[in-house]
Amino acid sequence: MADTNFTHHVLIVEDDAVTRARIAAYFESENYRVSQSEDGNDVARMVTESAIDVVLLDIKLPGNDGLQIARELSEKTDVGIILVTARDDEVDRIVGLEIGADDYVTKPFNPRELLARVKNLIRRKQSDQSRLHKQRSKTFSGWTLDLSRRCLSSNTQDKLSLTRGEFELLVTFLEHPGKILHREWLMEKVTHRVWSPNERTIDVLVLRLRNKIEQDSHAPQIILTVHGEGYLFASEVF
Repeated sequence: MADTNFTHHVLIVEDDAVTRARIAAYFESENYRVSQSEDGNDVARMVTESAIDVVLLDIKLPGNDGLQIARELSEKTDVGIILVTARDDEVDRIVGLEIGADDYVTKPFNPRELLARVKNLIRRKQSDQSRLHKQRSKTFSGWTLDLSRRCLSSNTQDKLSLTRGEFELLVTFLEHPGKILHREWLMEKVTHRVWSPNERTIDVLVLRLRNKIEQDSHAPQIILTVHGEGYLFASEVF
């Protein structure tokens, strides 16, 4: 069957052969092209060479750290990343958000639920790409955000790379300057994840952004905290 008969391409990174085969069979039955890796050693190459849309990535891999693989993919590619793990730990979820993963699924899971998450992620990424292509950059407070390359630059500093989470949060702020944005709403806009909204995850991303764009992150002038409500982007945007 030709590649054109497939809807999208999914890469399954899972060391358990039974689980990997079960996920692969289900997605293939839904007309997805499926590639597989048991240890994650070739993930970067496969994503670069095979036009993969979403990586289903087990956190615990033999000889590899799934979170580190996710971090590298997030920094170097725009591929969708869904972490698949047996650990239901809030710390893992927060770390996953920080490094740019898009979703987090805990084993055991329903294949139909996983498929729905993959569909939602692909739909959101396509929408984001269409929106970003309409405008190449946004400028605020001496900073310029390159929307296509996902990096910040200023007249006085080198270019700064952003994780996917940082980038999505900053774009959301830039699209709503001067408005109070509640944490729960930001979770929906910033992430593709369907795990429960958690205020701490947004607070962590805000802190990371402040460390990069504020002159003094302890006395922020760009991203302001509105106590009891959320955050406000105080800078003008061009």
